[in-house]
Amino acid sequence: MDWTHYRFRSLWSLPAPPAAVYEALARMEDYPRWWPQIREVREVRRSGEVTGVVRIRSVLPYEITVTAREVRRDPAAGVLEVTMTGDLDGWARWTLTAHGAGTLARYDQAVRVNKPLLRRFAVPGRPVFRLNHRLMMRAGRRGLAAHLEAV
Repeated sequence: MDWTHYRFRSLWSLPAPPAAVYEALARMEDYPRWWPQIREVREVRRSGEVTGVVRIRSVLPYEITVTAREVRRDPAAGVLEVTMTGDLDGWARWTLTAHGAGTLARYDQAVRVNKPLLRRFAVPGRPVFRLNHRLMMRAGRRGLAAHLEAV
């Protein structure tokens, strides 16, 4: 088993229609406004490509920086997908579907850790790293729900 490889899936039930959720998630540069652990996004657009440098810090005392490059933006299918390079290499995808009067947002991610400190503690730290991710996702869901209710 490669202890530096992670797969995550989170499901967020949100109190807004899919189009509104999609619009919020498609604006990566606004994530720091509603997702406390996303500390900064510097967006760069080149030749039609959307790329952002994202700085993340959750509960544990380390920071992760990745360059996220958009590879799929499909509002009709409710899909947003990026590839990531930097402290993490891999991909992340949002898939949105109508759910009652709101939206079910599914987040899938597969990454390999490159940050030396996290690689060094890959085996003993794995349960703590997974918990850290869960806490970050919970805060993101709460933040996005509050943001959607405010707009």
